[in-house]
Amino acid sequence: MTRSRVPPALAVPGALGLALVVLPLAGLLVKSPWHRLPDLLAQPAVRQTLLLSLRCSLAAVLLSLLLGVPLAWLLARAPVPARRLVRAIVTVPLVLPPVVGGIALLLAFGRHGLLGSVLVAAGATPAFTSYGVVLAETFVALPFLVLTVEGGIAALDQRHEQIAATLGARPLRVFLTVTLPLVLPSVAAGSALAWARALGEFGATITFAGSLPGTTQTVPLAAYALLQDDPPAAYALSLLLLAISVLLVLAVQPRRR
Repeated sequence: MTRSRVPPALAVPGALGLALVVLPLAGLLVKSPWHRLPDLLAQPAVRQTLLLSLRCSLAAVLLSLLLGVPLAWLLARAPVPARRLVRAIVTVPLVLPPVVGGIALLLAFGRHGLLGSVLVAAGATPAFTSYGVVLAETFVALPFLVLTVEGGIAALDQRHEQIAATLGARPLRVFLTVTLPLVLPSVAAGSALAWARALGEFGATITFAGSLPGTTQTVPLAAYALLQDDPPAAYALSLLLLAISVLLVLAVQPRRR
């Protein structure tokens, strides 16, 4: 099969767009102090920050799975009133400025928020705690999983589910034994994207949970703090986040011939 010629009017702006993405990443790769990375990762404070980031981001992914997969099924299959509005609301964290998301979380779950009195009475206020980090990361990561899984469910051939239903399987059993196994690739892809987003979350986290070393300071927050006093260390941490993000994105890329 012969390849079609690429018009210069498309090739030039396309190449410029690619350069706009590649050049900052190349700058990080070239300017980062690779020789300092092992020593930096060996520091107790950095290891603590890395472990906190991993724990909170993985917890955010698990919470996104518990809430997002059922929500994706409802959007794809259930007769939800105002489905487009519900989908738009779920999508809002993708386009909402992160700081605004953090303020919204404070107004909902802070001491003086909508649920503040209930949470204070239960002794479970998440603001400025590691639980707040998980909540903030889940808030921004959940849409990635929901939209990916919803697309997988919507693309399924419903005959498999209908056959299971005619054999007497209840709706929940049909979902667990037929629908869910068929959309596992979408669930895996959505989880990887959600994890990458949670791991790199900054604005909502610092606004809702703060940047307390050992408690709420994740890797992006630590990199920002180091940028003032030790820029090379901030570059090295950024390089680590870049490597993890690239690996996660590559893992969910579909194979094309």
